[in-house]
Amino acid sequence: MKFTLKIWRQKNTNTAGKFVDYQISDVNSDMSFLEMMDVLNDELVRKGEEPVVFDHDCREGICGMCSMYINGRAHGPKRATTTCQLYMRNFSDGETITIEPWRASSFPVLRDLSVDRSSFDNIIQAGGFISVNTGQAQDANSTPVNKEDADLSMDAAACIGCGACVAACKNASAMLFVSAKVSQFALLPQGQSERSERVLAMVNTMEEEGFGSCTNTGACEAECPKEISISNIARLNRDFLAASIMK
Repeated sequence: MKFTLKIWRQKNTNTAGKFVDYQISDVNSDMSFLEMMDVLNDELVRKGEEPVVFDHDCREGICGMCSMYINGRAHGPKRATTTCQLYMRNFSDGETITIEPWRASSFPVLRDLSVDRSSFDNIIQAGGFISVNTGQAQDANSTPVNKEDADLSMDAAACIGCGACVAACKNASAMLFVSAKVSQFALLPQGQSERSERVLAMVNTMEEEGFGSCTNTGACEAECPKEISISNIARLNRDFLAASIMK
């Protein structure tokens, strides 16, 4: 297979970027998208050119690092799939593929396709944890948890913090990410003692980091590789309102 790759190249945050075209051939259809990028970078290095910078780590759909906007969609054309799980057989031979970084002021471009997502880290540090003593491992079975709540909590905890929800949102809102991190604790008994202060701290930090407002278009849910439900946003809004009244 062969492709024309239109890749965003940008030296740093303060430098203007531009699309650069690259031709790549002899691509195996069973290659992952990141393996194809590796092949391209090998060719660029052999030519004495700068390789394309992109984020990656586990390459198993777990870490959320492989953040690329591919042909106008976060993580590419396949639903519920991270970029590292996307294969070249999902594209047509001879196709032109446009590859961009996440586009959000809260995710400034570091270089090429790599963005700074430390704003997510700051939100987690504000309240995405349980600091009170919830007992030892052997005490877990002594605290019954409704199965429906446990399932919903696990679904929310599946969020990998990749930022696709922000990239897909026209307002660059982080509400799906924050609501997932709030919900995974709010649904469990261990998270109740800090429930109010957690949601206030995380939402306030989200706003301080400059993320946009949620207008419920559902683009975040549609592009989330882990299919996190926007019902979590409704739960966050209820918790935030209740915590604000009790404050």
